Amino acid sequence: MRAAAIARAHRLALGWLLAVAACRADPPPAPPAAAAPAPPAETAASRPEPAVAPVAVPTIEGFSPQELRAALKLSPLPPLPPDPTNRFADDPRAAHLGQFLFFDRRLSASGEVSCATCHRPELAFTDGKPLGDAGGDAALPLDRHTPTLLNAAWQRWFFWDGRADSLWSQALHPLEEPREHGFSRLALAHLLHQAEELRRAYEALFGPLPPLADTTRFPAQGRPGHAPWESMQPDDRDAIDRVFSNVGKAFAAYQRRLVSRDSPFDRFIAAVRAGDTARTAEYDPVAREGLRLFVGAARCVRCHSSPTFTDREFHDNRVPTATGAPRRDPGRQRGIARVQDDPFNAAGRWSDAPEGAAAEQLRYLPRAADSFSHFKTPTLRDVAVTAPYMHQGQLATLDDVLAYYDTLEQAVPTHSPERTLAPLQMAPEQLAALRAFLESLTGAPLDPALVAAPPTPDLPQ
Repeated sequence: MRAAAIARAHRLALGWLLAVAACRADPPPAPPAAAAPAPPAETAASRPEPAVAPVAVPTIEGFSPQELRAALKLSPLPPLPPDPTNRFADDPRAAHLGQFLFFDRRLSASGEVSCATCHRPELAFTDGKPLGDAGGDAALPLDRHTPTLLNAAWQRWFFWDGRADSLWSQALHPLEEPREHGFSRLALAHLLHQAEELRRAYEALFGPLPPLADTTRFPAQGRPGHAPWESMQPDDRDAIDRVFSNVGKAFAAYQRRLVSRDSPFDRFIAAVRAGDTARTAEYDPVAREGLRLFVGAARCVRCHSSPTFTDREFHDNRVPTATGAPRRDPGRQRGIARVQDDPFNAAGRWSDAPEGAAAEQLRYLPRAADSFSHFKTPTLRDVAVTAPYMHQGQLATLDDVLAYYDTLEQAVPTHSPERTLAPLQMAPEQLAALRAFLESLTGAPLDPALVAAPPTPDLPQ
């Protein structure tokens, strides 16, 4: 059994390394076939996003067959992936409760901070600031930029460093972060118990709350590391952790509905697939040239691949450190340790599939020594409205991003032996074309019913 586990770990580690290598500007040659180990076993969590059904590559003026074939892989979005770790992931009652709580400022120590404070719907669920800053009593900025929640359901890892492995476990972190909500899981449970409308909605979905009226057993405030929490009986702590995880699952059910699609680029690709030349002509010719560069000479598609425009992996892009931000952010190196140690991860007792594919991927995730300062490749969908950019918001505009990759001016030394990107060295009109293409990735507006708090936390009958 031990030998089988080691072999499985080696196979999964190889798969992770191959994914990282795919983004290198100049990948090393493949090893001889005789030396190659067996490919990793494919699982629902580790396989690539579902590919779009193959079609005969049409002829589009200005595109080579290779460029057009690469472009066709970028749209449309595949079906929403399931999340076996969250049995409420697609429950409309959970989504409704999660949406209500997302905009509820009572889920903070100050009573002034909600999830929507930093994830503003009008900014594609970002905050427009270089570093996350909840304001109110949590006046200190965070260490990293607030990422978008659009299309988060397709992600494999969460946060810039991947320290969470599900959308629901990700949602729990900000609640107890002193610089964000500054709340606690005990305070959250008491809020659900005391607010009649919240208690009704919660219990209709998840079952009875613990006997929270007994404040001797269940103090008003507390989380791990705090004296009131540590004084509780283990079974009572478990009961509160169950409530805490359920709230995360409700948040996730809502956030799974935040899907960006039907951008000008998507409409162009749909017209290409349909052979509708009149509709393909409606696509901005400058953006069309940018698309050709994106999948070709600019090499952007090496990391921003798939219909979500991310390879869902981690890389060191050597971008200069933001002024006032931590100078040596360990990134993925610390994120791996944190996700493996998280009691709310896919393999933990609060997961609804603790023996599933996501849990197996987590168990054999290598703690790579060369992942220092590696950060997750962000999605590029709606990128025109999620400025500033990079993990510390170092670059203010899309033009700044393109200028950086064009020259790699002021790039910091890499922290790993991974071969890094080469400068693009493109003409100004080519960079402008790339920007036009990126701007064409802005999706259609979301349903207005999704971008504000519903009047009640329970789904109307």
